[in-house]
Amino acid sequence: MQSESELAALARGVLAPGFVGTSVPGWLADELDRGLAGAWLFGHNRPAEGFAALTGELRAIAPTALVCSDEEGGSVTRFEPDGSSWPGAHALGLVDDPVRTEAVAAELGAALRGEGIDLTAAPDVDVNSDPDNPVIGVRAFGDDAELVARHGAAFVRGLQAGGVAACAKHYPGHGATRQDSHVALPRVDAPEAVVRERDLVPFAAAVAAGTDAIMTAHVIFDAYGREPATLNPRLIGLLRDELGFDGVVCTDALDMAAIRDGWGMGRGAALALAAGVDLICIGNPVGGGYDPAAALAEIVDAIIGAVRSGALRETRLAEAAGRVARLAERAAARRAAFGEPVRRAPGTRSEVGTQIAHEALRRTGPLPKLGARPWLAELRGPDNIAAGRTRPWALVELAARLPGARRVVIETIADLAGLDDEPLVVLLGAQPDGATAELLDAVLDRRPDALVINTGVPRDLRGKVLETAGPGRVEAIAAAEALVG
Repeated sequence: MQSESELAALARGVLAPGFVGTSVPGWLADELDRGLAGAWLFGHNRPAEGFAALTGELRAIAPTALVCSDEEGGSVTRFEPDGSSWPGAHALGLVDDPVRTEAVAAELGAALRGEGIDLTAAPDVDVNSDPDNPVIGVRAFGDDAELVARHGAAFVRGLQAGGVAACAKHYPGHGATRQDSHVALPRVDAPEAVVRERDLVPFAAAVAAGTDAIMTAHVIFDAYGREPATLNPRLIGLLRDELGFDGVVCTDALDMAAIRDGWGMGRGAALALAAGVDLICIGNPVGGGYDPAAALAEIVDAIIGAVRSGALRETRLAEAAGRVARLAERAAARRAAFGEPVRRAPGTRSEVGTQIAHEALRRTGPLPKLGARPWLAELRGPDNIAAGRTRPWALVELAARLPGARRVVIETIADLAGLDDEPLVVLLGAQPDGATAELLDAVLDRRPDALVINTGVPRDLRGKVLETAGPGRVEAIAAAEALVG
């Protein structure tokens, strides 16, 4: 068995934490210098001028470290604070043109490469089989396995052609859950045959398309045992042995409640490695409210302890570190092959993304004339934790085109008082809960003439409805242009 310092080096070689701030903190610089696999960047890490300076700082400290993000486009965007230039997966699936899906992903990949990103946790290839899923929804290409498979494969090809590693997620699927693994441990009770025919199909397609990495789901699949997929050797074995994936298997963030509350981050990391995972995403310390340096030290100690106790084979740890190192080598070779990155100018619109957003719009009934002074009302539902609080972009874009428009927030039916004099536009968020749906019904009882802009998956809504297929900026621009030009 290797020495304590040698085991610690192997452990660091499979770990990628998040951090607080817009520059590299001292503890992270020290850990990168000691062989840390890489780091994850989130929206709060973005300097005002963009990520390039920060990624350059990381690269100067550790030239081969993996710089990772969970940029998906659409509602989950980290490097465009004014909203993504590209539509989300649901819009791409509705239009169902894999060639243009690949083009969107290639543009996104090139933009990320321009900011110094090596790997992004995309595409989301979950089959959104439950329309009330609280965390996937419009992040998925759709609810049909074959549709998700063809667009997921196209997105993988596009991202990697654009210059970044793809990491398809959340294996073996998070689309059939009614709980969010950020806050609970979801369970899927579907028979094995259903999981294979529905959930695994897009992952097989992503593997065939050459995805560099696959991210696991903190979700229990009863057909495969009592452990969530991240800690489940049978499911990781299926990915390797049946789907033929030999790339990097990465965990979803270990600071999510599904793992942190049940196993703890240290033990969770050791169990994930023992199950066959290679790269440990520790997570976002701003959202998790913990000291990232202390968490990293705890995880390193837990991995070493697991090797010493026999719970984690040293050869398994070395195998994982080797896979991560090879991915880092491929990322460095990709950077060299692409040459000096070209940064995307702020505010640049994507032509193909704009086309897709317009084509994804769906209308129920004729669109009303809004006049000069409509009421623009937001129904605030729960946030999608993965996306964070998304600005009500559709109302922002409408207000920019209608200087006389008045914006309000409707939290109870009493907030409708005084809103009877002009046309009413009601914005329904991407993940409405039961209370939000009930409030919308009450609003429509009072104002059946209202236009509802639904930014989530299609729902059986009465009256005049404009479906945008997502709450992102480019979808909002398409909606505003359809309504007022």
